[in-house]
Amino acid sequence: MKRINILDINTSNKIAAGEVVEGPSSVVKELLENSIDSGAKNITVEIEEGGEKSIKVVDDGSGIHPMDIEKAFMPHATSKIENVEDLEKISTMGFRGEALASIAAVSKVTLKSRTEGFDSGREIIINGGISKGVQQSGCNLGTTVLVEDLFFNVPARQKFLKSPGREAAEISDIISRLSLANADISFKFSKNGKKSIITYGTGKVMDVIRCIYGKNIYDNIIPIEKHSDVISIYGYIGNSEISRGSRNNQSLFVNRRYVKNRAIATAVEKAFKSFITINKFPFFILFLDIFPEFVDVNVHPAKWEVKFSDQGRIFKFVFDAVHEVLRDSLRDSFTIEPEEEKLDSGEMEKIQIPVDLKPSNYENYFKEHYEEDHKNENNYNTVHENKYDFQKNAGYSYKDHTVPKNSLDQMENRIEGVEEAAKFPHLKILGQFHNTYIIAEAEDNLYMVDQHAAHEKILFEKYRKSIQKSDVLSQILVTPVVIELTPVDYSYYEENEDVFKRTGFNIESFGDTALSIREVPMILGKPDVKNLFMDILDNLKNMGSGETWEVKYLAIATLACKAAIKANDHLSQIEMEHLLEELRFIEDPFTCPHGRPVIIKFTLNDLEKKFKRIQ
Repeated sequence: MKRINILDINTSNKIAAGEVVEGPSSVVKELLENSIDSGAKNITVEIEEGGEKSIKVVDDGSGIHPMDIEKAFMPHATSKIENVEDLEKISTMGFRGEALASIAAVSKVTLKSRTEGFDSGREIIINGGISKGVQQSGCNLGTTVLVEDLFFNVPARQKFLKSPGREAAEISDIISRLSLANADISFKFSKNGKKSIITYGTGKVMDVIRCIYGKNIYDNIIPIEKHSDVISIYGYIGNSEISRGSRNNQSLFVNRRYVKNRAIATAVEKAFKSFITINKFPFFILFLDIFPEFVDVNVHPAKWEVKFSDQGRIFKFVFDAVHEVLRDSLRDSFTIEPEEEKLDSGEMEKIQIPVDLKPSNYENYFKEHYEEDHKNENNYNTVHENKYDFQKNAGYSYKDHTVPKNSLDQMENRIEGVEEAAKFPHLKILGQFHNTYIIAEAEDNLYMVDQHAAHEKILFEKYRKSIQKSDVLSQILVTPVVIELTPVDYSYYEENEDVFKRTGFNIESFGDTALSIREVPMILGKPDVKNLFMDILDNLKNMGSGETWEVKYLAIATLACKAAIKANDHLSQIEMEHLLEELRFIEDPFTCPHGRPVIIKFTLNDLEKKFKRIQ
């Protein structure tokens, strides 16, 4: 039987570092929280090589007392709390006293600090948890921390670091969030000597939003504010114009602490769905102020999560607050000002349409919306059954087939000399239903084809093959499209710049974090370039850094099929014939790039059962 060992302080610090210090962004977060707690009004962050080589944080806060410099690096040493009772009324960002000890255990740290009343400061150097001594140092009021060679003594952790661009993006994200919660502090962030983020400490959240997110988001947000006896909510929500394909632009702060809480995000999204049908995630910056005794912040090593004593109450409060703001905003958009000559009096009057925008059966509203996301899970069985039936009829040759000339200009003949087997038989077209579905027959079977999904899949496969062969044709835009990105988004673009080039985009830098798009893939037709670019960027962000190039190209091809004919587009007989013949010979004609069915087959037996001709 193995005996129980008491770990030495160096080993235990490295273990603690594994929980607190996940990467460079964790280091920046912990150091910034200390600076904020010190009362700093100006904070500067400088990094090199994504923070792995060096991280420097300079603040003008109250500093560390000369006698406490060494004590600050001891485990569980903190000035934020004194006893266990203080955990129930935490008002500071930090409180555990683990950050500096954990950081110093896996890096080389130099800390300088001076407080009021002292002519000079003190400096301490710690390498891998071992102190190299303390000495007098000339420095400004406040604290400067330099962290170098992160994980130099833990090679296994180094292997799990992301690319420098991705690590820098995560640091940008942390600084952006903390600057929103501390609008009275001026933040400056630079990477590899290049300025990335600057806020001015005016005390106005809107000023920070303009600095971080740019003019487009600044112009498309709505203020929100609601109060109750134990909780208040305030901040901003975005309209549908700035909704995105990921939750990256959602920020939640509980007592000014940035946290991630899925229930609160769901409450906001459900409130949006009751008014605006969008397939993207809404933008929001929300601040919840709640009595400390109703929230527990000591539930996650990095303090990312919190627990509420009554989460259902918080959910409903947030939902109601967002719901009311959206309702009022929509009502304002329905306000009508009659023409002046039709008024009896000389004054203009406002007539508001009396529309009750509150959902009926309001008490069951939450339950219904939690269930609605699971209604569309039964499509795949039908798709795969159809696919099996179609493949039994495969074997048709394309050798003698001639493609008719028609208006579907995007559908070009397949590569000469290549013969592919048809995946389903030649279909006789009966007509078009609702200008959306092509009705056709073959033998004793009836087929319904979604024209948009069919054309989308054809374009998808053509584009994917062009990417694989590096022969994507591009079209020059008459007027380049300029897009202003956040520092975080720009970092993700830099990391994936070659991906955009290979898929047919010609993009140039246009300022610090702006891009000028000059060419786009020809297959896109006339795309909404800005929204398409942001959708692709969001998709790449959601993948993470471990995905292969092929997966990234596939994702871009999926999003790039915007040029497909749409539902409600009338097609001529020859156009429908061309579409179905093209569809027959692609690799997989049965599902669209997003997984929805393209073709649904009804056998004669199915129809006769429907009409009760047979049992």
